Amino acid sequence: MVNASPDLRTQINQTPALHPREGLRSTPIAGVILTGGEVDTITGLLTLREREPFTLLATTEVLAMLDANPIFEALNREVVPRETMALDQPLPLRLRDGSPAGLTIVPFVVPGKVPLYAEAGPDPAAICENGETIGLEISDGAHRVCFVPGCARMTDNLRVRLRGADAVFFDGTLWVDDEMIRAGLGEKTGRRMGHMSIDGMEGTIAALRDLGIKRRIFIHINNSNPVLLADSPERAQVEAAGWEVSHDGMRITA
Repeated sequence: MVNASPDLRTQINQTPALHPREGLRSTPIAGVILTGGEVDTITGLLTLREREPFTLLATTEVLAMLDANPIFEALNREVVPRETMALDQPLPLRLRDGSPAGLTIVPFVVPGKVPLYAEAGPDPAAICENGETIGLEISDGAHRVCFVPGCARMTDNLRVRLRGADAVFFDGTLWVDDEMIRAGLGEKTGRRMGHMSIDGMEGTIAALRDLGIKRRIFIHINNSNPVLLADSPERAQVEAAGWEVSHDGMRITA
């Protein structure tokens, strides 16, 4: 599982593959991989506090955020070990019995910012590339998928990483930078929150246009984003550019 959102319980209930198999509290989940320490990335971990073993994987920076908050000690470390992922190093995943899962991940740096609750100092919203926000390259040996749920800006290194992927799942939080302000939902721009916009010369559609990616799929979409509406002009524009908009229960097959 990648990330643990606040609605994880609902996701589990709606996904038969995640239902208990060996008892009322058992889980087939072998591990949770965190791509950051945002509230919508880690809160669902508390749903998994039933003393069922799984491995929690994250970078040093993200694990430090969990270590600093005692509520996450509800996940007994003797049952749920925390393992550090090294950036740019392949990591074969394993099932609950220790056998190979058949997947290898490579964590890589993505431009982002610290979570809102961790902001401090003279420039609390500074964009950083230090492991607090990462993406994942996932491979079964024949296919390569990149998962980037949060990204503050495009870089040359990130373009190289995404180029030629079989599929890319990418941050689709906002259509335009001042979307939340226009809708009266907040005072922060996308840049201030650490997210690229979909539209515009510096937006995601333009940034990933010529990278030879077979399937491009927007994830982490804010409820203010008009691409969620199947009949919106913005949705038509996204689809015309070769992008897909993710939805609950979506399954991707080779």
